[in-house]
Amino acid sequence: MHVPVLTKELIELLEPRASQNFIDCTVGSGGHTKAILEKTAPRGKVLAIDQDIESIKIAKKTLRNSHSRVTFIQGNFADLSEIARKEKFRKVKGIIFDLGYSSDQLQEGGKGLSFQKTEPLDMRYDAQIQKTAAKIINYASRQELERILKEYGEEKFARQIAETIVQKRRDKQINTTTELVNIIEEAVPGFYKREKIHPATRTFQALRIAVNKELENLKLALPQALEIVEPGGRIGVISFHSLEDRIVKRFFQGTDNIEIITKKPIIPSEKEISENPRSRSAKLRIAEKQ
Repeated sequence: MHVPVLTKELIELLEPRASQNFIDCTVGSGGHTKAILEKTAPRGKVLAIDQDIESIKIAKKTLRNSHSRVTFIQGNFADLSEIARKEKFRKVKGIIFDLGYSSDQLQEGGKGLSFQKTEPLDMRYDAQIQKTAAKIINYASRQELERILKEYGEEKFARQIAETIVQKRRDKQINTTTELVNIIEEAVPGFYKREKIHPATRTFQALRIAVNKELENLKLALPQALEIVEPGGRIGVISFHSLEDRIVKRFFQGTDNIEIITKKPIIPSEKEISENPRSRSAKLRIAEKQ
């Protein structure tokens, strides 16, 4: 079961009250939405969005006792304004983004998000996305592969990995996570394989971000969230790597009608990290619309 990250801190800083409306742009398994619904009873509503239809199905089970107060939408938060307009969802007191993928997606999605099991190199949150990770790996130029790994994964051996991928795909297509992991391990030096972080971590992150256009979508969504939320309402973003956090930080700092509530990002407590190791890289930033 997926455990939502920084829930206590998020709820404390969002300050949801009875009968207020919120938007959860990444409902996932529904943990954050459940906490919001508890605080906004009896009439508060949540517009719950997620790209992944399987996440929506899980969230519906998690929130089965509150269905009358939740509107579930499979969609991309890059289309936030259009979704809110179509659903006539108004008087929004807060909007949240949890940018991490859930453990349900990782363990049971079959999409190749994890390098710890053999799965097809897909990585799409939404099956309607045209380009899979396998298409990028097998058809992108060496220069483009290197750019993706550097820009989205901050991978210091991007050139070596890209060159080895191009060399290997000449013999046969690379279609599974295990095949890609073996190529990465062949491409990088020995010391890199002995470091705390698995040598495939940054490559898998980079491919996932590229496939789902995660950074572009975040840049599109934040101004829309600011437009939708009421004055005095708050936007909360939980990010899991520096690229996302940098986008959120710059948006908050560069926007006039915002008061930054978290002068420094909130990070998980040692207790939360020990109970949920995946939370260790999470950062929460919150700003209030003036």
